[in-house]
Amino acid sequence: MAAISTPICFSSLVIPCKTWKTNSSHLFLGKFAEPHAKSFRNKPCSLLSAFSATRIQPHFTVKASSSSSGKFPLDSSKLLTLPNFSAVGSAEYTEEPATKVKFQKSLSLPGYSSPLSLLGTGYREKVFAIIGVKVYAAGLYINQSILSKLNAWKGKGAANIQEDSSLFDTIYQAPSEKSLKIVLVRDVDGKTFWDALDDAISPRIRIPTPVDESALSTFRSIFQGRNLMKGTFIFLTWLDPSKMLVSISVDGLPSGVDATIESENVTFALYDVFFGGAPVSPSLKASVATGLATILK
Repeated sequence: MAAISTPICFSSLVIPCKTWKTNSSHLFLGKFAEPHAKSFRNKPCSLLSAFSATRIQPHFTVKASSSSSGKFPLDSSKLLTLPNFSAVGSAEYTEEPATKVKFQKSLSLPGYSSPLSLLGTGYREKVFAIIGVKVYAAGLYINQSILSKLNAWKGKGAANIQEDSSLFDTIYQAPSEKSLKIVLVRDVDGKTFWDALDDAISPRIRIPTPVDESALSTFRSIFQGRNLMKGTFIFLTWLDPSKMLVSISVDGLPSGVDATIESENVTFALYDVFFGGAPVSPSLKASVATGLATILK
């Protein structure tokens, strides 16, 4: 498999806001213009932000397995070796160029034993008038086994992958771990961060069930009364379509799980915030799509 050694940057998209005054929660995520059920993927999202995407190549090995138990034994006959990242970084880290945040290429987190591999990075930026304010960097990590479910997209280009909601749905539905690492690049209080999450999640759940309400309450409690300083790590880890772990750390990788969210509506809505038809960080989704296109050649 040929490695692509030259980073390719996509042009930034700037949608200036009409007024300096804006809901503080929009600083982080974004809000749909109207409530939707699960048919929201291609609906427009109110994003007053500028983003850029950098081409990066994943750094891990992938193997197929017929195991249905969640265990994926090594099979050297099916081993696929992937190229290293070509973005700025070292053998162990990749630097997200817009924020200069370094992401480990492989990591293990509380709640599961399998190491996860970095697939792509991006950032969230809020634009006030003509001034862009970067809020956080983000990277998507996945269990290697997920790629064995994406053979139908072999040979597809990054642009086609990025627009194909069925591929991202397949990744979500796979009974293997996906983790989004968010690294704050500015201070923010927990309430503001939660309000941003809530503004993004709630319109995606038309009629919340008692299970959804309980999950949202648990989620909210993690951030209330908590100051999130620059450099804070927030991990959102989907174990399966109905279960997500939340871990927060201000001093390196987390040592435990802060909360378990068990609601398929809530966990799917949050995944769609980043990888649906109107992602709040287009640079992240574009980077992931580019990584997948490189893998699935």
